[in-house]
Amino acid sequence: MTGTNLEVCVDTIEGAWIAAENGADRIELCAALSEGGLTPSAGMMAAASRLPIPVYAMIRPRSGDFRYSDAEKTIMLRDIQLAGHHGMSGIVTGAATSDGRLDIEFLSPALRHSGLQGTLHRVFDTLHDFPLAIADAIEAGFERILTSGQGRKADRHLQALAEIVRLAEGRISIMAGSGVSHLNASRILAETGVHELHASCSVLEKAHSSNQPEVSLGFIAQDGIRVTSAEHVRLLRAAIDTFDENRT
Repeated sequence: MTGTNLEVCVDTIEGAWIAAENGADRIELCAALSEGGLTPSAGMMAAASRLPIPVYAMIRPRSGDFRYSDAEKTIMLRDIQLAGHHGMSGIVTGAATSDGRLDIEFLSPALRHSGLQGTLHRVFDTLHDFPLAIADAIEAGFERILTSGQGRKADRHLQALAEIVRLAEGRISIMAGSGVSHLNASRILAETGVHELHASCSVLEKAHSSNQPEVSLGFIAQDGIRVTSAEHVRLLRAAIDTFDENRT
């Protein structure tokens, strides 16, 4: 049995290196994690391509829902091309139709023509029919689905996650994400059967001073910003490894 993979989502190049150097198996590279993750810049992708582990670029042109216009889809296709050009190992993306299904008419050719591996992001959690959504994700060519079990936090929806794993029947990897930490990793793994975890491993870094211009002008929130924590990556990696050792 293979070990559990740890994917860490980051929105800075410093965070990407911290995650890679402290136990992450893969990076989800984003801009604006505060918005749920948006497409990183070409420069960011080029810099991250030098990391020693696979990097998947988020392809999401804006915050909000996942029903995209034709103009937005054109942007997404161009961003997918840039991800390949700048050395990404894969992409993280998704799109939904107006009737709550996965938009495989867009996603399937987008993935096929890219030549990149694909993770279906948490658009999955907004879809109405789990079995159909899983089948559509497989048909579209995704290698994994990131899901919280259709709730805000993965550890509060373990039964749903276990059902998704059961429905997938090993045809596609199921990766649990949202609220995952070293404190709940073992329980999530034990009760759901997933073999991949996704986390930001971030902590709140307070602003140096409430008087600094970035705070007073609103560029930095009064309570600070979230940054990738080396300690939290190491703690989550250790929790996963301990679970894997006990499972074997």
